[in-house]
Amino acid sequence: MNGVTIASRTIGRLSLYRRLLESSIPGGRDTVFSHELAGLACVTPAQVRRDLMATGCSGSPGKGYRIRDLIEGISKVLDDPEGQSVALVGVGNLGRAILTYFSGRRRNLRITASFDVDPLKTGRVINGCRCYSMSELGDVLERGRIKTAILAVPAGKAQETTDALVAAGVRGILNYAPVPLRVPDGVFLEERDMTMSLETVAFFARKTALERK
Repeated sequence: MNGVTIASRTIGRLSLYRRLLESSIPGGRDTVFSHELAGLACVTPAQVRRDLMATGCSGSPGKGYRIRDLIEGISKVLDDPEGQSVALVGVGNLGRAILTYFSGRRRNLRITASFDVDPLKTGRVINGCRCYSMSELGDVLERGRIKTAILAVPAGKAQETTDALVAAGVRGILNYAPVPLRVPDGVFLEERDMTMSLETVAFFARKTALERK
């Protein structure tokens, strides 16, 4: 990280830019302009240029940015060169969907262990990932040097599980449980409440529809 502080929103946009560069730029092209990437990412060209400064990549008004240089520059910011393992806690319907979605998606960022309280799930390989009992949490995380976790447990178990993850050395949590969590300083928390998001979208869809009547 070279001691450089980068805002979480910038990191999120860099991840989006890399995905767009890898999948949405027509094949055979070597360069891309900031306004093209901005159009795909639904941000301004100025925002793209500011974000890309964090990668050390520079473009020119006449030629734009070299696509390969951008992908490599963004990867140096986002990826651990030795690879980074992630744990998933909660292997219900949502947890299994997450395992399927992330399987093979990123070579340097992989879900390598999952956990559940259901004895019918533990000890099995589910969607390509071994599922362990919660009693094994500390040992498995330490052995795998896992510092990042995804939480997909019921609301009533979310804080207790978060506390156990933090105690085991996890320093970053992506929370899909429908409840806000408390974490100590030094632990990064990203919360994704799908019910709240859907209700927000539904409210504004209804509001817009009524205004247009």
